[in-house]
Amino acid sequence: MVSHDNRRFDIVLYGATGFTGQLVAEYLATGADPGTRWAIAGRSAKKLQAVHTRLGLGSHVAMLVADSHDADALKALAMQTRVVCSTVGPYAQLGTPLLAACAAAGSDYCDLTGEVQWMAEVFDTINPQAVASGARLVHCCGFDSIPFDLGVFAVQQAMFERHGVYASHVRGRMGPANGGLSGGTAASMLFMMEQASQDPLVRQRLGDPYALYPRETSSGLDGADQLGVRRDDVFGQWTGPFLMAPCNTRVIRRSNALSGFPYGTHFRYDESQLCGNWVKACGLAVGLAGFMGALLLPPSRYLVKKLLPAPGEGPDEQARNDGYFQYFAHAHHPKDPSADIRLAVRGKRDPGYGATSRMLAQSALCLAHDELPVAGGVWTPASAMGNSLIARLSAVDIDFTIE
Repeated sequence: MVSHDNRRFDIVLYGATGFTGQLVAEYLATGADPGTRWAIAGRSAKKLQAVHTRLGLGSHVAMLVADSHDADALKALAMQTRVVCSTVGPYAQLGTPLLAACAAAGSDYCDLTGEVQWMAEVFDTINPQAVASGARLVHCCGFDSIPFDLGVFAVQQAMFERHGVYASHVRGRMGPANGGLSGGTAASMLFMMEQASQDPLVRQRLGDPYALYPRETSSGLDGADQLGVRRDDVFGQWTGPFLMAPCNTRVIRRSNALSGFPYGTHFRYDESQLCGNWVKACGLAVGLAGFMGALLLPPSRYLVKKLLPAPGEGPDEQARNDGYFQYFAHAHHPKDPSADIRLAVRGKRDPGYGATSRMLAQSALCLAHDELPVAGGVWTPASAMGNSLIARLSAVDIDFTIE
């Protein structure tokens, strides 16, 4: 177990010169817990200085230079802080050296990845190091997958508090939202699909609904994510596929496994997009199928890349502030349908930028300052931070409410 005593910083924000990184830095400058010692980091001293000056961070916020491919520099960075908060993706391309450095240094870590194939790949090699050093490493601390992972956690808590049992099945439904695809998410998706087109193992991991289960754990009852159109009589709407379901569903199943299966080994979770009517659901299904198919082929992937936002690009402040999202988790009582419980997660601001940057910042603050129930290892948001993070998110206009 590596000691955090005498560390220079509570949080180092790595990737502070990127679009989302700057938003996280901007929030930390005004929204961090009092007394938080933090620094910004990246590979370019010149760009770090520009961000430092633009945000007026002051001399108490240091700047650290470290390239994502320089293992020695990343190790030195990790040794100086209790928590590393990373916005540098695609993580499958750039994230492993930093994750390994944190595991070796005993430094906690959080990121924005939604890259299932990478998380499945690094778990076997990184988790033993993290367990030994005490580093708590938490993936998916943005819109992928905090509202969904914590939403299921919260509705299951409510089910147990009211009825003394956990739901055997939770259906997650994405509701209305206003916001665009972030450049970082687009880059990660493009790299993931490029890997999938070349590597059968990556394709296998992306198609496995239990890809993020611990290796020794037997799979449950869930099958493939929804691709077509279905009628959901519980919500009274038609549904279509949800772009983020292939990440969220696997993270939620992993949370159940890492927590010792409180919901049972046969717990089921499915996720889709509420569309209202059949026509909208069909349009979503066809459009998403065409989009994902285009990403698998190099010529069409090149054309799609031209249309997507590039890393570092994003909407202006007004557009970010005008955004919002709603997500619903409907927990089915194992025996009595009249005892079902539905929870809503509602967030202000664009989910991919304004909300995500605050979710990540609060995750880093949670790891740095809160008493959490877990030791070293690779965790999910719900299994590591649970109620502590839910309480923090109310400060950034993300609320969890029983309907």
